[in-house]
Amino acid sequence: MLEFIIFQISLFLISLVANSLSAFAGGGAGLVQLPLLIFLGLPFSVALATHKFASVSLGVGASLRHFQEKSLKPFLAFFILACGLPGVISGANLALSFPDNYALIFLGILTFSLGFYSSRQSQLGTKDLSINLTRKSLFIGGVVLFLLGFLNGSFSSGTGLFVTLWLVRWFGLSYTKAVGYTLILVGLFWNGAGAFVLGFNGQIYWSWLPMLILGSLTGGYVGAHFSLLKGNKFVKSIFEVISVLMGISLVSRGFLS
Repeated sequence: MLEFIIFQISLFLISLVANSLSAFAGGGAGLVQLPLLIFLGLPFSVALATHKFASVSLGVGASLRHFQEKSLKPFLAFFILACGLPGVISGANLALSFPDNYALIFLGILTFSLGFYSSRQSQLGTKDLSINLTRKSLFIGGVVLFLLGFLNGSFSSGTGLFVTLWLVRWFGLSYTKAVGYTLILVGLFWNGAGAFVLGFNGQIYWSWLPMLILGSLTGGYVGAHFSLLKGNKFVKSIFEVISVLMGISLVSRGFLS
């Protein structure tokens, strides 16, 4: 009985730390939580489905905090969902059979590059920019969101970081606002769609979910609160550190898998 309690507390702490960091930096929960679930004994497909289901609570927790600020624009929110959700569903349908080691290495290199690129652009994302979104720029932005949705559904790890930087770089959002869009739309809706597909086709380890969900819900709120509290420059720095560390983690997992 004592071992069971300690194990459940450990699951809560893993989820709390992973999702707090993710809510603060705008992504990366899967880079911490997913490998630990595999380390604790779950097969990749089961760990992915379980993590994806639990991570929906990250979006719920973050939404509770960000909705208080009323910072989301309806058109952009709808656009992100319309472009990304088809990619998520497509990626999730392939996730259970797709060999992931080479993809993890590639994704890790890209994630590392995100942090490095952001660190070299001192003013990137420190304030909102007024960008004229033409039909061409919306089309390109939508295609990239679809591809990021595909990665989110198939590998889960770190794709929130990609969405955050894409919203900053292409749509001109500050880091704080971009993190808000990512946490709510990716964390709640993209992950919700992926969880449904993976749960239907795969296997969710239900006995681990209560503590993972509780940690995800709490971490989402706490991380979102500190993200709004600290401001763009601090969030930018955390984003860069998380991206570099998680990129290294992904490459390591790819070589070891």
